[in-house]
Amino acid sequence: MGAGNSGLAMAAHLAAEGYSVRLWNRREEAIEPLIRSPVIRADGFINCVARLELVSSSLGEVVSGTSIVLVTTPADAHGDIARLMAPYAGDDQLIVLNPGRTFGALEFAARLQESGCLCRPLIVETQTTIYTCRKTAPGRVAIMAMKHDVLYSAIDHRGNRELIDRFPAPLRPYLSPAESMIETSVGNVGMILHCAPILLNSGRIESTRGQFKYYSEGITPSIARLLERLDQERLLVAEGLGHPVESTADWLRRSYAVKGRNLYECIQGNRAYHTIDAPASLQHRYIHEDVSCGLVPLEAVGRCLGMPMSLSGLVIDLADALLETDLRRLGRSSINLERWRKEMSR
Repeated sequence: MGAGNSGLAMAAHLAAEGYSVRLWNRREEAIEPLIRSPVIRADGFINCVARLELVSSSLGEVVSGTSIVLVTTPADAHGDIARLMAPYAGDDQLIVLNPGRTFGALEFAARLQESGCLCRPLIVETQTTIYTCRKTAPGRVAIMAMKHDVLYSAIDHRGNRELIDRFPAPLRPYLSPAESMIETSVGNVGMILHCAPILLNSGRIESTRGQFKYYSEGITPSIARLLERLDQERLLVAEGLGHPVESTADWLRRSYAVKGRNLYECIQGNRAYHTIDAPASLQHRYIHEDVSCGLVPLEAVGRCLGMPMSLSGLVIDLADALLETDLRRLGRSSINLERWRKEMSR
């Protein structure tokens, strides 16, 4: 579900491995070439030409009768997708949010129920996407790297280890069961690597239309040190919830096998980041997704735990000021952690 960067990469990967893949996208105009010719070409780490079973903007046509639904849209679309899926979800379905960002599985489950879904599909979230990739045309995607040990978790983590057998076989080598949903949700490093750097490079983005390398040029030593302090707030929230998570630097070391004494050196040492351009505009998922579905719920949970969350709040306020919006109102500011705790106490 979703014909963006990771949606095309995952669809091409699985179809090339012999799986029957249907691809859905809400905006039909974005997938018109694929509707006419349902073929995706992947270049880079995976090189293939893959034919899909179906490409459509009709959600019922794509979802009905499927055993696995792989959601690859930005997290700020999860609520709408859950509402649209409510008539088609089944008890035996596995729905995987790639990624869930922060508490995506909780939001998806709540929206399904609010929309009258009587079934209880198994909803799983990943910590990040498996693919480092960029869509280069409607039917073409460049895959720069595959991440190692991408964590996944259901709301009830007790069956996580057995879940691996329900994933398509080509994805299993890149996935690892988390000990808790806190590891996938508060372990979301996108809110650290995406939000502050795009905002602190806003002048450069608007004057050059993103003509610079986002990570290797946009994250300077000073910005990286700020990210490390922001990361400390995230780590403290995880500790407060009883499930410590790794730092963003440690995540980079594990996911990309890079070395570095600090976050800046880890980013600079990651070759997969060297070709990634900056966004051409501030109207980008690094803000709309990663602030509203990352920092906003992190701040809300941290404050419920009695933490000041000053840097998280500062970045959210800066995003609101630059975009003239209210991302706390639009985002996941009221996460129902009680649902998660009830699941754990059964």
